[in-house]
Amino acid sequence: MMTISVLDRTAGALSKSEQPDLSLGLLHDQAGHVDHDLLLCRVNDPELWFAESPSDVECAKALCQDCPVQALCLSGALERREPWGVWGGELFLQGVVIPRKRPRGRPRKNEAAA
Repeated sequence: MMTISVLDRTAGALSKSEQPDLSLGLLHDQAGHVDHDLLLCRVNDPELWFAESPSDVECAKALCQDCPVQALCLSGALERREPWGVWGGELFLQGVVIPRKRPRGRPRKNEAAA
């Protein structure tokens, strides 16, 4: 018989009343107190944060680095397990941060040829 273990996220967790609100609503409210021009995700094409091209994804991640709500955006995305996109300067795929987006297709057999 095979046993499947499940990560228990409630162990040692704060009670519902003690947990910080990491909703998109809070992020939107906090961003409302910041100069619109500093929120590059609002002044650039939103598709950039959900791009297919690895170079576009890296561009979006770089734009997030100086954002005044970056930490809130990232912590909220981690809590919500965002399915994909760039949030708080990190790339998410299926609710997990991944280091970089790989290009489509098979990798080359010889890296030197790339």
